[in-house]
Amino acid sequence: MSIPILKYSLSTHNHRVNSFEFLAGEEQPKLYTTENLPSSIEVDEIIWACYRQIFSEHQTLSSTQQPFLESQLRFSQITVRDFIKSLLLSCQFRYLNYDVNNNYRFVEMCVQRVLGRDIYNEREKLAFSVLVGSKGVEYFIDLLLNSEEYLENFGDHIVPYQRRRIIFQRNKGEVPFNLKTPRLNYSFLPKQFMPQISWSGPVRRFRPQEQKPKAGDPALFLSMLDDISLI
Repeated sequence: MSIPILKYSLSTHNHRVNSFEFLAGEEQPKLYTTENLPSSIEVDEIIWACYRQIFSEHQTLSSTQQPFLESQLRFSQITVRDFIKSLLLSCQFRYLNYDVNNNYRFVEMCVQRVLGRDIYNEREKLAFSVLVGSKGVEYFIDLLLNSEEYLENFGDHIVPYQRRRIIFQRNKGEVPFNLKTPRLNYSFLPKQFMPQISWSGPVRRFRPQEQKPKAGDPALFLSMLDDISLI
C-alpha cells in the first residue's frame, strides 16, 4: 500500500502578499520562449537557458548536453516543457543530483529549478519526499510539470525561471538559485566513488622530535656525548 501524500498549508507570510512574485526595484528575469517563432540564434539562447535552469551553471558541461533533444526543439517537434522534462529524467541529471543526495535535498532542488521558487515549508518538502520514495522520480517530475502552478507560470513554451530573482544567503550576499552549488551529502560519497578512510586505532599525532635521526645528523653526535658523560 502506497503512503498517501501529506496535506500541508503555506506557513510563510509571502502567500498573503499579492505582489509576491514582483517587487518594486527587483530585477526582473528575461523570458525565453518559443511562442514568437524565434530565430536560430534565439533558439540557441533558449536551449542554453534550459540547461542553465535545470543543471545550474555548475553542471552545464559537455557531458550533460542532449544533441538529439536539441534538434527536436529546433524543428518544433517537441515543446520547451518536453525538453525540460527530458533533461530532468536524463541519466546525467539523476547522477549529478539524485544519486548523490537524499530525497529532501533532491525535492528542494527540483522545486527551485522547475517551479522557480523555494519550498514553502518543511511539510511540503516531506510530502514531495514521500512521493519520490513511494512512486519514483518520474512520477514526481510529472507532478511538477503538470501542476497548475507550472502551467500557469510557464506553460509549454516558456523556460522556467526564478520568479523571485533574488534570495539572501548569510555571508554570501544575494545569490540566484542557478548559482547555488548543489550540495552533496557526505553519507553518499561512496556513490561518487570517493574513498572513505576509517581508522579504529588510537589517535596519535606526529611530532617532529619523534623522527629518527639519519646518518650524519648532529643529533647522533649529541646522543654519543650523552652516552660518554654517563660512563
